[in-house]
Amino acid sequence: MTGAARRGVAAMIAPCCLAGCAATPVAADAPRVVAAMDMPPYEIREDCVRLAPGDRLDYAFDATEPVAFEIRYREGVAALAPIARGFVRGDSGIYLASLDREYCLVWEAGPAGALVDYRLRLRPAAR
Repeated sequence: MTGAARRGVAAMIAPCCLAGCAATPVAADAPRVVAAMDMPPYEIREDCVRLAPGDRLDYAFDATEPVAFEIRYREGVAALAPIARGFVRGDSGIYLASLDREYCLVWEAGPAGALVDYRLRLRPAAR
């Protein structure tokens, strides 16, 4: 493989490697609020939280430019996305977990990049 081809492959892979995951856990019933998350063109960012069956995740986001959005989890090597939106400027809802998994909210910027404001709130099931 030539040096130019290697650089091309690296350019395609790099955005996937740049995906960030929030380091602090979401406390039950305490919202996590993020303002102006900077997303350069084609960058992917995620924020993950552990949910048990019956837990609810309240979420909302607004973006300055359209972004693709998913809530997804892993099942073996597959990533399953029970919620997926095409390129939108915002969305909100309540996700009810049916499995004990780490669920990730994932945003992917388009060619214009975007600034994203979002809010998460974990609502544990009554145990």
